[in-house]
Amino acid sequence: MQRATLDGADLSGARITADLTGARLVGASLTGANLSADMKNQSMGLMRAALKSSNLEGAILRNADLSRVDLEFVSLKNADLTNASLRGAGLGGANLAGVTVNGTDFDGADLASTRLVDPIGLDAAKNFAKAQNIDRLLRE
Repeated sequence: MQRATLDGADLSGARITADLTGARLVGASLTGANLSADMKNQSMGLMRAALKSSNLEGAILRNADLSRVDLEFVSLKNADLTNASLRGAGLGGANLAGVTVNGTDFDGADLASTRLVDPIGLDAAKNFAKAQNIDRLLRE
């Protein structure tokens, strides 16, 4: 699924473990989707979604589980991450400009070089202080 074009797709509630590196999911709905690592299946390696360098601008990720997902260099501009889990996710170099993060769980998320500009609801985000590399976060 690398570099797939899934703009506007409805993947709500789906269990996704695909490699979506470089994919386009502009305006896609992933409400309640589970892209997290499958911790029960470690004999086959870490089974999870990979969205490195993907475009999820304007995507709806409400209540989505993105725990331990590779989100490096992803664009989540104006995406809705309300009540999503980013626990342990790698967000290095990601663009989160204008993102909605009401209730989003940042526990252990790696924010090195993440661009966080004008986030909506950051004061209502969970465990933001427990994210890694907050001192390397880019805020303009």
